[in-house]
Amino acid sequence: MSIANPLRFRRVLLRPLVPILLVLLLLSVGCDDRRTAPPQGTVYSYANGCYAIEVFDDEEGVRYISVGQSQDKFAFTAKTFETATPFHLRASDLGTYLLYDAKRYYFTATQNADKWVFNRIAKLTSAQDKLDEKYKSPAEWTLQVSERDPKRFQLLHYATGRFLSTSGLTDDKTKAAIITLHPTKGCTSYPELSVDATGTVRSKKWDDGAVYGIAEIHSHLMTNHGFGGGGIFHGSPFHRLGVQHALPDCSRSHGEEGRRDVMGFFYDQSKDFDMNSLLPIAANGEVPEFNHFTAGYPKFTEWPNTWRRSTHQTMYYKWLERAYLGGLRLMVQHATGNSAMCQLTLAVKAQKTMYSCNDMVSVDHSIDAAYALERYIDAQSGGPGKGWLRIVTTPKDARDVINQGKMALVLGIEISNLFDCFLNPPEGFKACTTEQVKAKLDHYHKRGVRVLFPVHKFDNGFSAGDGHRGIIELGNFINSGHYSSFVKDCVGISTSFDKGDVIFGGLNKPRDAYNTKAPADMSGFVDDPIAALAPFLSDIRAPKLEGKYCQKHGLTPLGTTLITEMMKKGMIVDIAHLPQKALSEAYKLLEKNNYPATKTHGDSNDGRLYALGGMTGTKLDRCSNGTPGSMGTSLANSVALAKKKGAYPAEALSFDLNGFAGGPRPRFGEDSKCKTEQKKPITYPFKSYSGQVTFTQPQLGERKVDFNKEGMIHIGLLPELIEDARRDGVTDKQLEPLFRSAEAYIRLWEKAEARAKELSK
Repeated sequence: MSIANPLRFRRVLLRPLVPILLVLLLLSVGCDDRRTAPPQGTVYSYANGCYAIEVFDDEEGVRYISVGQSQDKFAFTAKTFETATPFHLRASDLGTYLLYDAKRYYFTATQNADKWVFNRIAKLTSAQDKLDEKYKSPAEWTLQVSERDPKRFQLLHYATGRFLSTSGLTDDKTKAAIITLHPTKGCTSYPELSVDATGTVRSKKWDDGAVYGIAEIHSHLMTNHGFGGGGIFHGSPFHRLGVQHALPDCSRSHGEEGRRDVMGFFYDQSKDFDMNSLLPIAANGEVPEFNHFTAGYPKFTEWPNTWRRSTHQTMYYKWLERAYLGGLRLMVQHATGNSAMCQLTLAVKAQKTMYSCNDMVSVDHSIDAAYALERYIDAQSGGPGKGWLRIVTTPKDARDVINQGKMALVLGIEISNLFDCFLNPPEGFKACTTEQVKAKLDHYHKRGVRVLFPVHKFDNGFSAGDGHRGIIELGNFINSGHYSSFVKDCVGISTSFDKGDVIFGGLNKPRDAYNTKAPADMSGFVDDPIAALAPFLSDIRAPKLEGKYCQKHGLTPLGTTLITEMMKKGMIVDIAHLPQKALSEAYKLLEKNNYPATKTHGDSNDGRLYALGGMTGTKLDRCSNGTPGSMGTSLANSVALAKKKGAYPAEALSFDLNGFAGGPRPRFGEDSKCKTEQKKPITYPFKSYSGQVTFTQPQLGERKVDFNKEGMIHIGLLPELIEDARRDGVTDKQLEPLFRSAEAYIRLWEKAEARAKELSK
C-alpha cells in the first residue's frame, strides 16, 4: 500500500497514545504534586520555627513526615500538609537541627539490622552520658541545599553522614529526598532558660568615643572540659542537645547526695585534706557524708551557686546573655583544669573521665568548645555573625564588636603544665626546649589565644607554682614528685597565694636547684594512690610550719623566654599566679620593655602595674557600712590609684567564676556575712545602667531567685549586683569607670601590640 504522506500517517497513529505516554512518564518519576514552596531562607534561618516537613522522592512522590501507626516511629505516610506532624526546629549548630514534635519527641534515624528505622524518642543520650567524646546523637540533622533542586533542601544525618530518603538513609546525594519546609502551627517550644529582661541592646559609646561596657578579665566558661571532661566539674555553658543536657542532675557524675564530688567536698566545706580523710574516700570512692543536693534543670535545688558549689557551672550561655544585657561587653575566657586533681579523683575511683587528665588536652577541648559556643549562639540567632557574642583576636576586632553592641570574647589559658612543660616530665614527655616553646606559642596564637598565665598552681618548666597552701601543696608533690621549697627569705611583694604558714610542714624540704631529679616517683598514683603516698606518710602527717613563708624559686630561663616571646607577639601576660620571687622578676622584665600586663588576682603592687598601663580586677563591696555609696569604695580606690599612676581611669571585674574562687554572697538573710544592718534590697523591675533594658526577677527553671538572700549565684545576676550598689547610693558617675573597663582593656591590648612591633625590630 502506498501512503501519500508518511509523516502525517505517523501523527495520526500516535495521537491516541499521547495521554498514555504522559501517564507512564509521570509514573516513572513519581507524582510531583508538591505544594508551592514558600520563600526558602538560608539553611540557618529556620532556628526555633515551626514547620511541616515535605519529602519528595522520585518513586514515592510527595509525602510528609508524620507519626507512624505504632506511635514510637515516624513514617512518610502523610499525603497532605494538614496531616503532617509539626516540628519545632531547634538549632544544635549552624544549619543543624533537632526535629522536635508537639508531644516532645525527636525524629531520629538508627539502623536495625539492614533496615533504617525512624524512631520517635522522648529522651536523648549525649556523649557525656556515654563518656564517649566521639558519640553523636542520631537526632541531629544538617539542612543543605538540594543537589537536585537549588530552591529546596536535603537533610544530612549528623551522626552517620548519610542523606535522608523515604526508604532510609543513603550515601548517594542523587537519591536524597527533596525537602520543603512549610511554616505551620501547633509546635511545642524547645526547653530553655529565660533571661527575664525586656529591651534591645543598641550600639553605644561614651561621649569621648570610648567603647561602652564592662570587662570581666578572668573567667572560665569551659571548666567542664578541664579535668578529663567527665563530670568532675559539672555542667556546660551550652549543649548541642539543649539545657536539659547542659545542666542535668549531677548525680550522673557526682553520685547520690553528691558523695562522689570529692573536689567539691574539700573546696566547698573547707575540709582539711589529709591522709585520714583520704583513706575512707579511697576505700569507697565517695565521701562519708551527705555532700550536696544534685537536682539540675529544671529544679536547681542547690546549684548553681558561685560561693557555695564550686564544682558546678555558673555561666550557662543564657545567664551570660543576661549579664550582657546588663552591660558586660568583654570577657577573657581562660581554658583551665588541673591534672593532679583529676588524677586524684580517678585514683580514688570517685569518677571517670572522657579523655586524658593532661592539662593541654583540656585546653584543646576548651578552645574547641569556645568556638562551638560562638557558633551555637549564632545558630539560635539565625546564622553566622548574627549572635551577640564574637571571639576576637585583635584589639581592633574587640573595639568593632563592642561598637556593634555585641560582646567580645578573648581566649586565654590558665593551666599548671602549660604547653606540657613539666618540671619533672612524666613518661612520654621530655623537658621543653626554647624551640618547642616558640612553636607551641605560634600554634596557640594561631588558634586565637591571646592571654597566658606562665604558671598556675604547680611548679612547671617556667616557674615555681603560685605557692597556694593546703591541698595544693600535696597536689604539687603528686604532680612533680618534688617536695615544697618554702623559705622565710622573701622578696616581700604582694601576692594572693605565696604567703603565710605551710600546711604540710613535712613536705617542705627546700632544694637549692629548682630543676633537679625528683625524689618521689608518682607514676603509679592513679593506679594505687595509697601505695604511692605510703612511703611519705610521716611527712604528710607532720604538723604545719607557722610563719611568713614564700617560694624559694622564681622564673626559670625558659620562663623568661616565654614572657619575652609573648611580648614579641603582643600577647597579654597575666602575672597573678607568679610566686613572690617570679613576680618580682617578671616586673623587672616588663618594666625594662615598658610592656603592660594583667594581674587578675590581688592588688596592683602599689600602682606598679598601673604605671605600665596594666590592669587588675576589682569588685563591688558586698556590705554597706551605712554611709551612702560605701559599696563602691573598692572600685573608687582602685580607679584613684590607676589615675595617679597615669593609667586609664577604669577598672574591670575579675570574678574567676568556675575557677573555685567563690562569688558575691548575699547582703541579707542567714547566708549574709555583713556585720551591720543592711537596707534597701533589690526590688523589681529595674532598668540597666544604660537604660536600654528592664530586668524582672530572675527565674531559674521552676523556681524564682532571690538575689537579696542568695547573692550572685550565677553570672546572669550581674545586673542585680550593679543595681544593689546603686540602691546603696553608688552614683552612676562613680560606676562609670566600671563601664569604661572594656575601653581600658582594649587600650592595654593596643599598647601591647604597639610594643610588640618595637620589640620585634
